[in-house]
Amino acid sequence: MRVVFLVLFIIGAAAVLAQEPHAKVDGRWKMTVETTAGNGNPVFELKHLTDSTLSGTYKGQLGDAAVNGTIRGKKIHLEFEVSANIIEYDGTVDGDSMKGLLKLGTMAEGSFTGTKEKP
Repeated sequence: MRVVFLVLFIIGAAAVLAQEPHAKVDGRWKMTVETTAGNGNPVFELKHLTDSTLSGTYKGQLGDAAVNGTIRGKKIHLEFEVSANIIEYDGTVDGDSMKGLLKLGTMAEGSFTGTKEKP
């Protein structure tokens, strides 16, 4: 019984230690968006509420909106609502850049890249 407990403890500890720290994305991000409905250059202001929970604002061709999101390691998910459409950005953060795919509700799909402004 002790051996089983020890093995489970070691596996659990290894899983915790192997987790990648969450990317830090606080700040202003300038995006380049290419979609089936057109292109744009929105700006996100992002802030960590917790280590993995984000909030912020979107300003771009779709107007202004409050943003909610999550960060898990380098994987980022941002979403906001515009005219009853849920807008979703899913991507990967690498230092001061990010890239990924987006869905503009039922309106369009596309890709994005972004660069964090230096303070």
